[in-house]
Amino acid sequence: MSALYTAAATATGDGRNGEARTSDGKLEVNLSTPTEMGGSGEGTNPEQLFAAGYAACFLSALKMIARAEKAPIADAAVTADVSIFKDGDGFKLGVELHVEMSGVDEATADKLTRSAHQVCPYSNATRGNIDVNLDVTVA
Repeated sequence: MSALYTAAATATGDGRNGEARTSDGKLEVNLSTPTEMGGSGEGTNPEQLFAAGYAACFLSALKMIARAEKAPIADAAVTADVSIFKDGDGFKLGVELHVEMSGVDEATADKLTRSAHQVCPYSNATRGNIDVNLDVTVA
């Protein structure tokens, strides 16, 4: 299979406290452990980066599905809440995807969201690995 696109990013420092940057220089961030986990919270963290990526990717999948279904969503937004949990000796993630849209009824919004969850690359990557809960609101 031929890749449509490959993103490359490098983290330096000690992981949660350091820097991360993409190979093209378009993203460069300072990393720090969240205050809730005993860190300074001065920089961003992997969970925030994952949440931003998942929200953007899911919204793109939702819009693609809506176009294919000719569903007239007028406005849409996705918020990804990414939580980290202690899991034995390690850690695990959990995600709540809050999907908001207007222009369609609740049944259509639910159907579009479930369909987007089947095609979104982040959803496919996490399926069976972490809990992802969908919350749909129609405005």
